[in-house]
Amino acid sequence: MERAPSAAPGTPPSARGGLRDDYVTGAALALAGMLIAWQAWQYPIGSLAEPGPGYLPFALGIALGVFGALIAAGGGRSPAFRWERFSDGLKGLAILAGLAFAALALERLGYRITIAVLLLYYLGVVERRPWITTFVLTVVVALGSHYLFARLLRVPLPIGMFGF
Repeated sequence: MERAPSAAPGTPPSARGGLRDDYVTGAALALAGMLIAWQAWQYPIGSLAEPGPGYLPFALGIALGVFGALIAAGGGRSPAFRWERFSDGLKGLAILAGLAFAALALERLGYRITIAVLLLYYLGVVERRPWITTFVLTVVVALGSHYLFARLLRVPLPIGMFGF
């Protein structure tokens, strides 16, 4: 099988053609922004003087979509897109798995236990930090953030089945 001739070393990236990193990431950001804006549209938007619950997510979704489209439009100088360069893909999936766990466990286990388990997983398993550092940060962040949100800001947080 013959290989296609590569471009000359001095050829500008925009003349090389093909799929580029900025095209892919810009399109992904634009798509995510439009999905966020579409979901936010389900809530009352309100006005600038009296914004509704969907106002900020809608505005952020539109901004993300516009900036993603601008990145994709100006992406001719980025390197050629290759799947092999996405070595952190497994770490990204591990982070998404942790978020899915937190979404499912928050009501059942309560805020403090869910955040503690999530931090133990992220710091100890995903990032492989020393266990003493992981444990200290987990306790401080889980209890400190609960105190901040529940006591100082008076945000109602889930207590869970164990009373935590």
